[in-house]
Amino acid sequence: MQSPASSPSPSPSPTPSLWRDADFRRLWVGQTASQLGEHTTLVVLPLFAVLTLDAGAGQLGVLRAVGQAPVLLLSLLAGAWVDRWRARTVMVLTDAGRAVALGAAAVAGLLGLLGLPALFVVAFAVGALSVLFDVAYQASLVRMVRRDQLVRGNSALEGSRSAAQIGGPALGGALVSLLSAPFAAASGALFFAVSFLSLRRIRRPESVPPVCGERPKRAPRVRHRIHEGLRFVAANPWLRAVCLASAAFQFSLAATMTVYLLFLPRALHLPGATVGLALAATGPGALLGSVLAARLPGRFGHGAVLVSAAVLGNGALLCVPALHGSSTATVLALLAVNVVFGAFSQLVNVTVMSVRQAVTPDGMQGRAAATITFVGMGLTPLGSLLGGFLAQEWGLRAGLLMAAAGMMLSPAVMAASPLVRLGRRLTP
Repeated sequence: MQSPASSPSPSPSPTPSLWRDADFRRLWVGQTASQLGEHTTLVVLPLFAVLTLDAGAGQLGVLRAVGQAPVLLLSLLAGAWVDRWRARTVMVLTDAGRAVALGAAAVAGLLGLLGLPALFVVAFAVGALSVLFDVAYQASLVRMVRRDQLVRGNSALEGSRSAAQIGGPALGGALVSLLSAPFAAASGALFFAVSFLSLRRIRRPESVPPVCGERPKRAPRVRHRIHEGLRFVAANPWLRAVCLASAAFQFSLAATMTVYLLFLPRALHLPGATVGLALAATGPGALLGSVLAARLPGRFGHGAVLVSAAVLGNGALLCVPALHGSSTATVLALLAVNVVFGAFSQLVNVTVMSVRQAVTPDGMQGRAAATITFVGMGLTPLGSLLGGFLAQEWGLRAGLLMAAAGMMLSPAVMAASPLVRLGRRLTP
């Protein structure tokens, strides 16, 4: 209890709750609905191709590659583009575009007019617009709230994003199973429409960072900053190893998931809802991994945790090809595998982020993160194509085994790099 003598001294006024801010609530509702739509669609479109259009393994690989290509094409440029526009305008336009694309796919699917080429166009459009939205919503928060509110604002937005990553795949699989793939696509369009309507109701004026008047002078500057980030990461042995390990992981994961999405419904004969439930099990695992990441590196050393967690998490997927049938035991085994994979993958992700932040100067943080994302995620379209090829030429079970075995390249790269020597303190 405070003493009376201390009452005359002024005390700092408490920061007002963001939840009392109507514009922040509209941003949160819009971003949450958009994330649900995005993560639902990531499952709906492949299942649409497999269950409704009877896509083969190679065709599914192409579909996933097309949807992932915008990450390679736009990730380095999205930040520079969003800086020139009002972030809220970008979010509203991208939500409208994704709602229209999925709505058109749903109508065409119900009428029997949607083929795989049109689905490829939809997947690319949704992927490209999602890259822009994900950059814009983070910039929008910075322009909307005070600096002392950023931590709580980011916590709320990232919390809803994590919830969407957990619930979106399960919801997508359930919608495909209970309704149909076209109705599931329409539900995804509805999420984006809700986000569009919520974001349009934001009233607060948005300040835009100043933009140079001459476009010819702006473009070389953007290219120069991108090149600086690429050179910095390439010259740093720890970040270079992170890039190589991330590229190996994302490439093999893309191949594995392509075969996985065929293996569960066709080899194990699982319904769409169960497929979604299995994918969603990585979410609780990721929450567990976040808790472990706060304790294990400081106790056992960052290098040891990185390598061992990657071996355990990636190695868990090697168990999936051994499963047979659609019994309760099979489903429980799938859930356990995905929880383990989610937990140790998140442990690796958080530890790698800590390493990157520790060895990167403040002025290079954003570009280093973008470069690692670009290198790591840039190979995912090729991985998806490889997964489709393996499933088509080797069969689902053997193809899944080969793709999952490729994920062990990531811990091998880390074990052969300076990362393995990192101790309890990040002083590489």
